[in-house]
Amino acid sequence: MSVPFKVDLGGKVAVVTGGGGILCGSMAEALAECGAKVAVLDLREEAAKKVADKIKSNGGTAVGLSANVLDIASLKEAEKKVCDTLGPCNILINGAGGNHPKGTTSKEYLFPEDLNSSEQILSFFDLSAEGIKFVFDLNFLGALLPTQAFARKMAEKKSGNIINISSMNAFRPLTKIPAYSGAKAAVSNFTQWLAVHMAKVNIRTNAIAPGFFLSDQNRSLLTNPDGSLTPRAGKIISHTPMGRFGTPEDLIGTLLWLVDDNASGFVNGVVIPVDGGFSAFSGV
Repeated sequence: MSVPFKVDLGGKVAVVTGGGGILCGSMAEALAECGAKVAVLDLREEAAKKVADKIKSNGGTAVGLSANVLDIASLKEAEKKVCDTLGPCNILINGAGGNHPKGTTSKEYLFPEDLNSSEQILSFFDLSAEGIKFVFDLNFLGALLPTQAFARKMAEKKSGNIINISSMNAFRPLTKIPAYSGAKAAVSNFTQWLAVHMAKVNIRTNAIAPGFFLSDQNRSLLTNPDGSLTPRAGKIISHTPMGRFGTPEDLIGTLLWLVDDNASGFVNGVVIPVDGGFSAFSGV
């Protein structure tokens, strides 16, 4: 990856959860290119190691580790490995998250005929507590628990930087995905809470709220097998003034600005949309 500009992260250790994915993997690469030693954490160890190996092949320092962001014991074990291998964490990117079909309705709107339909329709009334809880836990606890595991040493040193990954859904809830929208709203609120709570130990906490990016999780929902856009993706593009999906590179400038204490040292508790104007557009 070629970063748009470089900041000096030499001597810093960055931990990226969800680092085996497209977006957070790109963030891990960018941090390494700026001199950070990077721990790539993912539930899928193979995916984490793949990103770490790419960083190392480009001359950086990285380690890929399996970690479950919903299991504090797993996270504490990963934290010990990171400390032993790279040193204590200075920068934490809470990137793990996602949605679940059991927290998603079949239709954008509820119609009267849906209430007694013989079709396989998952309405609001059919959403399972299990699916909703999974989505909330993965996104909210998936930011809170890694912070507990990795920020203690930051607090002891009175220096650190935490970046959560929120979403456009936190600002403008999307149809069909109430659990994910609510969970990302919780991540944004937690970002502000943590910024205040950690201010006296000199830990800054901010969040990036991506708009619409193609990733492994949503590609099948937004594109057809031939690469054309699905109707839902067409709606998204028509409501994005810049007229395209974001690319991983579009997040890197904001990321590097937030992790650089010289550039954003007085920025704390903000949630920054990177969305091509989606959140500013009323639809008319």
